[in-house]
Amino acid sequence: MVPGKRTRRGSAARLAAAAAAVVLAASACSDDGGDDDPGKAAAQTPVSSGAVPPGAPGTSGVPGAPGPTASGVPKAAVTGDVVTGLDSPWGVAPLPDGDVLVASRDDGTVSRFRPGTPGLTEVGKVPGSQHSGEGGLLGLALSPDFARDGWVYVYTTTGDDNRILRMKYARETGLTSPEVLFTGIPSGGRHNGGRIAFGPDGMLYAGTGEAGDEPLSQDRDSLGGKILRLTPEGKPAPGNPFPGSPVYSLGHRNVQGLAWDSAGRLWAAEFGQNEWDEVNLITPGSNYGWPVVEGIAKDPKYVDPLVQWSTGEASPSGIAIVDDVVYVAALRGERLWQVPIQGDRLGEPTALFEGKYGRLRTVLPAPGGGLWVATNNTDGRGDARAGDDRILQVSLT
Repeated sequence: MVPGKRTRRGSAARLAAAAAAVVLAASACSDDGGDDDPGKAAAQTPVSSGAVPPGAPGTSGVPGAPGPTASGVPKAAVTGDVVTGLDSPWGVAPLPDGDVLVASRDDGTVSRFRPGTPGLTEVGKVPGSQHSGEGGLLGLALSPDFARDGWVYVYTTTGDDNRILRMKYARETGLTSPEVLFTGIPSGGRHNGGRIAFGPDGMLYAGTGEAGDEPLSQDRDSLGGKILRLTPEGKPAPGNPFPGSPVYSLGHRNVQGLAWDSAGRLWAAEFGQNEWDEVNLITPGSNYGWPVVEGIAKDPKYVDPLVQWSTGEASPSGIAIVDDVVYVAALRGERLWQVPIQGDRLGEPTALFEGKYGRLRTVLPAPGGGLWVATNNTDGRGDARAGDDRILQVSLT
């Protein structure tokens, strides 16, 4: 098979249609949820692949751990704004003292706010951060030992690459000069990945993109189109599936969402190109198919997503899991998807807040319960409204 060629099982007519879609990729792809054509693709019913096929590489993110099942699907309602007046927000990190840090993609600044209190305070600017297209200051994460060590981790685009840095933070002094932890992640005008998060094992996970160079996703020696697993010091984590390598999984197009369920299993949201955006159950060493396949392909060499949407309905960025229900923030789709976990399956997706708040970038469990959802209407691709961008408070009852 020619590297980079996408194929799917089906009729000759369907393959021809897929080939034609490649020609139109510049205007039709999901990318970061921004198309040359602001209209949305025709809505399609979300599709679930059901259980992971027998024999597929890894059916559980934690060896021997059974898949949990959500006890129910709560009713979600927006109850107000946590903060307004944000500029191109991306990463959000609540602090133990009740303050919250938020990263601005376009200008490379990190600011602090306190919920219920007006105004933002800039606490630092990430040196070398460069915004171009989808790149800039992206993910933000706190050390698992933040209360003791004060480390704030960031994922940012520079003139040469995407990289992970860490800085000490104190309320009185803000952020210190950064320590460079990890470099060489491919960068470009699109597909920079950018989400970072510490897992229940204390390791740092990073979702990367292939920067528009599709074959990188299948190249195990490349950092592009991967989920990486690192120590807090930026080294390949012990127990990774490929000894000495930071690569945890491969075959991804552009991963911007990472979250863990109650059994410690890792889930990821991924942008598709012409047809399908995905939510995947991530297992170490597994291959998720891009660019050979997109969406559910039932090819035993690759792990299928457990749910997929048309690119006009999603363009998924951040995800969160609360009580074993997955929440997916959709940019182009302008909605929050709610999907219950049912063992090794995902249940029926429900679209929340469709079109009410514009593009949704980041979702996270709120410190006091429920969710926080960050809009992304000031990044040049959305229609900003009074008070945008904002973080919404969402109750779950």
